[in-house]
Amino acid sequence: MSARGLDRPNLLVADDQDDILKALRLLLKGEGFSVKTATDPEGVIQALKQEEFHAVLIDLNYTRDTTSGQEGLNLIDSIQAMDSDLPIIVMTAWATVDLAVEAMQKGARDFIQKPWDNNRLVTIVRNQVELYEAVQRGNRLEDENRLLREEAGGTTLLAQSMAMNPVLELIDAVAPSDANVLITGENGTGKGVVAKVIHEKSLRREMPLISVNMGGLAGGVFESELFGHVKGAFTDAKSDRAGRFELANQGTLFMDEIGTVPLEQQQKLLRLLETGEFERVGSSKTRTVDVRIISATNADLEESVKEGAFRQDLLFRLNTIIIHLPPLRERTDDIPLLADYFLQQHNQKYRKAIDGFTESALKTLKNYEWPGNIRELDHCIERSVLLARGKQIQPEQLGLNTAKTGPATLDDMDLDDLEAYFIKRTLTRFGGNATEAAKALGLSRSAFYRRLQRHGL
Repeated sequence: MSARGLDRPNLLVADDQDDILKALRLLLKGEGFSVKTATDPEGVIQALKQEEFHAVLIDLNYTRDTTSGQEGLNLIDSIQAMDSDLPIIVMTAWATVDLAVEAMQKGARDFIQKPWDNNRLVTIVRNQVELYEAVQRGNRLEDENRLLREEAGGTTLLAQSMAMNPVLELIDAVAPSDANVLITGENGTGKGVVAKVIHEKSLRREMPLISVNMGGLAGGVFESELFGHVKGAFTDAKSDRAGRFELANQGTLFMDEIGTVPLEQQQKLLRLLETGEFERVGSSKTRTVDVRIISATNADLEESVKEGAFRQDLLFRLNTIIIHLPPLRERTDDIPLLADYFLQQHNQKYRKAIDGFTESALKTLKNYEWPGNIRELDHCIERSVLLARGKQIQPEQLGLNTAKTGPATLDDMDLDDLEAYFIKRTLTRFGGNATEAAKALGLSRSAFYRRLQRHGL
């Protein structure tokens, strides 16, 4: 099992003295860590082969050689050869400046002298675990991005219509800069894809792209999710945790549905955007990050400013560059291109061999209003691939008549169909504004977004 999948960070502690191992196990378990022990270098290597760890705390001296630290230095080399990212913290009762320097040069992240100070030791271990987790998240994101670049030349933004030409030109112009970008447009127009393309074309492309749906954050976890928290900050805070801004340090943070941020939280967000400074929940220690901000909204933020629901100074920080994505009904020339792209994806997913669409099916696709835009088109094509029996998709397999008709076909719908229908109709009525649609349906913001996700809207 991967250590990164555990709730408790997994530590490996090595020392040839049993009383030292017992003391460290008791201390670190009490601080929320899972602890495995080894009594010699061979035991460390064996443990690393069997499972993954967040950090290794090793003695530099073992029974064969009690003063030089050479066994520990050799062990650092062996650990580095197995996982160069794994944090190594060394400790010894025979500390010298030269030995500490040599250990650090070989790859150790920090150095502790016995007898240790409990608070300092726990702080060092916790900091190294957090850094390791952040690096692993960044590595996984970079691996995904690298695969995309190798296999498909990066994230695909499919567009050939006149309506999308200004968008493509603006992306190419602003991506290499560090300017904050605000992407506007109805739900499902591809704002997340544009954010990925901007990041991949930027000078930060080798660093993480971290995404957060601001509309899905409940008020009680808002600050914790963005800024992190320290152990004991609230009931469920059993250990320190880095927030999204820290995870995105040196990279890009994509804040989707930025217009849903509660007014009382906007000042804290503004301060971070202005200074790069923040504090974790429950801590007075000020931290600093360097993050490029890409945000997105389907709301009219200018109108929200007039209504007093959104701070004008925050908007000025977010909208250095504005990229507006037209709805799918205004870029119908892109529908065949997008439909074919989704067809190939779902052909592969469901092991089908459908060639394409009949002329009447393509006409149906182009004539539909698409209240859910590209996201709805994707789900429509997926459904049609599952239903298709021949080599081409027919109009009736698209399932769009039910979505467009209304009361005449309500008797044929189940509860899920009805809910999806009324959500689509309400979104259309309010021009894709999710906030207004949620109010009209009598739903909270978070409840409405959960329903959008459930129905693929």
